[in-house]
Amino acid sequence: MVTIRAERDDDHRGVFELNQDVFATDAEARLVEALRREAIPAISLVAEVNDAIVGHIFFSPVTVGGRGGDLRMMGLAPMAVQEKFQRQGIGRQLVEKGLKTCQEAGTDLVFVLGHPDYYPKFGFQPVASLGLHYADPKLDVCFFVKELKAEALQGVVGTVAYHPVFDRAFEV
Repeated sequence: MVTIRAERDDDHRGVFELNQDVFATDAEARLVEALRREAIPAISLVAEVNDAIVGHIFFSPVTVGGRGGDLRMMGLAPMAVQEKFQRQGIGRQLVEKGLKTCQEAGTDLVFVLGHPDYYPKFGFQPVASLGLHYADPKLDVCFFVKELKAEALQGVVGTVAYHPVFDRAFEV
């Protein structure tokens, strides 16, 4: 039985270890720690099985063209599911609950840089045809947006930027 719930303070160590185990380096684990401190508002959810954290998803503010405007926009990143629990629907549950939580919090748009076969299943659409771009346009093929509020994309064009913490987290 999987439980998806809001992350609590006492989950931080388990989330760090999960991200450290799932990704090739500890950059994502350090990213989450920094986002907790600096990216407000943020949404962080965990997936639990038998009281153990087996999945995690994080949403933090993004801007378009250097401005947030009247829209509340979030970026989904990172998301991790422990290897032995992958392909069991936990990632799907995290994304669905995360999007619902974002919508309940008044988020208008959610962006994600991810697999082109995965995120469209949740209603995400490619950004490039909408006049939006990722900081590295070569990655536009795997950059997506989902409207959580009808017509929120009207007139939104430019380069999408994740929170500045992302740039620092992946510096070598």
